[in-house]
Amino acid sequence: MTQTIAAPAFDVARVRADFPIFDRLVNGHPLVYLDSANTSQKPTVVIDAMREHYALHNANVARSVHTLGTEATEAYEGARAKVATFVGATTAEEIVFTKNSTEAINLVAHAFSERAGDPRLRLGPGDEIVITEMEHHSNIVPWQLLCQRTGAPLRWLRVTDDGRLDLSDLDQVVTERTKLVAFVHYSNVLGTVNPPAAIVRRAREVGALVLLDGSQSVPHLPVDVAALGVDLLAFTGHKMCGPTGIGELWGRGELLAAMPPFLGGGSMIETVSLTGSTFAAPPARFEAGTPPIAQAVGLGAAVDYLTAIGLPAVAEHEKRLAEYALDALTTVPGVRVFGPQDVTDRGATIAFELDGVHPHDVGQILDAEGVQVRVGHHCARPLCVRFGVPAMTRASFYLYTTVAEVDAMVRGLETVRKVFS
Repeated sequence: MTQTIAAPAFDVARVRADFPIFDRLVNGHPLVYLDSANTSQKPTVVIDAMREHYALHNANVARSVHTLGTEATEAYEGARAKVATFVGATTAEEIVFTKNSTEAINLVAHAFSERAGDPRLRLGPGDEIVITEMEHHSNIVPWQLLCQRTGAPLRWLRVTDDGRLDLSDLDQVVTERTKLVAFVHYSNVLGTVNPPAAIVRRAREVGALVLLDGSQSVPHLPVDVAALGVDLLAFTGHKMCGPTGIGELWGRGELLAAMPPFLGGGSMIETVSLTGSTFAAPPARFEAGTPPIAQAVGLGAAVDYLTAIGLPAVAEHEKRLAEYALDALTTVPGVRVFGPQDVTDRGATIAFELDGVHPHDVGQILDAEGVQVRVGHHCARPLCVRFGVPAMTRASFYLYTTVAEVDAMVRGLETVRKVFS
């Protein structure tokens, strides 16, 4: 008889020991970092990997036959392969390195035009782009600019009062005129995790492409592009324990091959003459100039780190934190939480307001006690308009967040309440 051995409990104290920033104080208090939806902290292994690269292997990639150039190229392409495995890509060539999610989405928007060779990318006044009301500005503004260039209208799916996508009119919004549906997987404000299946199914019925913004989901949840069924996925390194300055676009290989270059320059070409140029196959076609080499090395180390811990364990840890925090916030008078009130299809990002207190005041008082939260419209102003507020306070958790830190935030809010009572 085979004995079943229970998996060890998630050891958040051990995880925190990997992040040197938690040794510091803020305003005389232990650092309580609740702004991981904005950017995550970095473990020592990531910092060390980048330091070692610069100290021992620094050279440009894909341009040299010397030892350092070879080492740098192997490290850069090795990071691409790790990222591909992390999201379930078929090949490493389906991963394009960009500056961030924003650049990845802009790259896709640039591929659409009235003169595009591939009919899937041809966009004009008779066509439409569909987004949702809960998008980050990076998944709104590029499509607005595209629609201005082409004359195609922009349409959107709305958000319900409890912070979920309203799919009741999906068939009326996504129609035979739709060329692309671009939507967020995990809201950076509401914490809502949108199951893509219904939207993907409808897009397939009308022949539209689907881009998923995975900026928040890829760092926190197991993500498999094959299972999601989308055509394109944008995400970023700095929210998943990696460095700033590097993002990623996954795309189906045949679709990337049909897309035109985004930037022109070195490394993205096949041949160049003064009368014209031909372009390299993806992903090189989209990576003009010197790429973010050290950042890719750091991202590869971050992928190794998260893989060793396991995204299912991270997701379960954050689910418990979200449940605890949602309950704890009900003890503070005047708190209004935006988004789902339970942890069904919900991540550990919680936006709220404190009645009668501007979020900037909330943030400043919490900071005085060492608690770092985000305040403002979180690059999602249409969502603030939807809920009738100028700004929100947001607490966002990650694998290193503890229950004690949630308690510190709640105590801080009680202090705010006293100051403004």
